Amino acid sequence: MKSRSELRQIIINVLYQIYIFNDAQISYETMDLIKDQLELENDFLNTNILGIIEKQTIIDKLANKYLQNWDINRLNKVDKAIISLGIYELMTKEVPSIVAINEAIELSKKYSDVKVTKMINGVLDNIYHNEVNYE
Repeated sequence: MKSRSELRQIIINVLYQIYIFNDAQISYETMDLIKDQLELENDFLNTNILGIIEKQTIIDKLANKYLQNWDINRLNKVDKAIISLGIYELMTKEVPSIVAINEAIELSKKYSDVKVTKMINGVLDNIYHNEVNYE
């Protein structure tokens, strides 16, 4: 059984693939991408990935509100996936906000550089402190 931190890494992998396929206009089945990463059904994984896809416009809008001189679509796909997961977890409140932010920071430390980690921390912290209603 995988930990939630390990599942978040899988979420980032699947989102990365989705963003690449969307940009390249390649068709895919989301559930097939998920099964390629984890054969067993996992509600946490499915709920987060499908929820992020469903709410991507809202997530992008929130990110862009707090990204200074940047647009979420200018970020590399991994960073976009990390920030999207962090924002989604803040929106759904399924996990404590501090956990959502810390998990995003840890993923960023693993896959990005220090500047991006600080940027992701700042965006998520601002959303946590300034947004009451996400929709």
